[in-house]
Amino acid sequence: MDLEKSKSLIVIENSGVFIGLISIGDIQRAIIKNLPLDIKVGEVLRNNIIIGSDADPFQLLKDKMLNLRIEMMPIVDKNNLLSDILLWDEIFDHNISLEEFDSDIPVVIMAGGLGSRLRPLTNIIPKPLLPIGENSIIDVIIEKFRKFGVYNFYVSTNYKSELIKFHFENKGCDFSIDIVKEDFPLGTAGSLELMKDKLTGTFFLTNCDIIISTDYTEILKYHRENNNVITIVASVKEIKIPYGIVESGKNGELLRLKEKPELLFMINTGMYVIEPIVFESINKNEYLDMTTLIENVKNKSLKVGVFPVSDKSWSDIGEWNEYLKIINKIN
Repeated sequence: MDLEKSKSLIVIENSGVFIGLISIGDIQRAIIKNLPLDIKVGEVLRNNIIIGSDADPFQLLKDKMLNLRIEMMPIVDKNNLLSDILLWDEIFDHNISLEEFDSDIPVVIMAGGLGSRLRPLTNIIPKPLLPIGENSIIDVIIEKFRKFGVYNFYVSTNYKSELIKFHFENKGCDFSIDIVKEDFPLGTAGSLELMKDKLTGTFFLTNCDIIISTDYTEILKYHRENNNVITIVASVKEIKIPYGIVESGKNGELLRLKEKPELLFMINTGMYVIEPIVFESINKNEYLDMTTLIENVKNKSLKVGVFPVSDKSWSDIGEWNEYLKIINKIN
């Protein structure tokens, strides 16, 4: 799906008979349930989907897609053979949104760090303003949210704050942006206290050196359906061990042998959805990082969830190799 930049895949038999559809959302739900990645497709396949007939008029199919907000509609013939696929993006104007997104939700961008991993560049330019093509990192992050209609942004700054402020003052923004300056470093969560009077409802929080290309609507939907206080957006990372692994018990007795196993980890990307109740765990003018805040929230028996995204949909631009990959990809 990452390679094809598609949110869904059609599953058919070798004969061309339509079987079903599997989406990124289906895979994410399977990961949330801790199902193994090598599970058979049929066990997570979505069968109860709406399909069209090649005998139906195109306008009828189009109206059905619009009314039911169907992103991908398989078209089959009388023998249930797949004959066509209708895609939302190819049929409807880009001004017609597939998903309803709460565009009033604000986004907080943490942009106060020194950018130490990207020195010497960041000795001159603050990390959020490092270029990616014709834009800066922070511009790309904002544009990702703007595609979902988000209008209100807050940027927490410290290091070279005046350059970040100057950037937006001269940009001619078609959105609202509030630059909040720390008097001294407060950590990835501590500076939220400076905005607590403005963040009175659910909000997104993201580091300024990550880019996540996924459906933010699904993240928000998961957060709300599960009544989370904090939702961590995590990247599914698969690491292949190039050796045979031996597990032994008492007296060196062999328990099991695994040949070049593949290990699955969930990596914290640095993006979160947060409820304002967390401000009860943040003290004024006190350094606090997100890890500690999350632990404090958990200790209060409040719910913290994890929403998985694919490894290829997440870029950590705060690290040299990843930054260069993005630059080379654009060029």
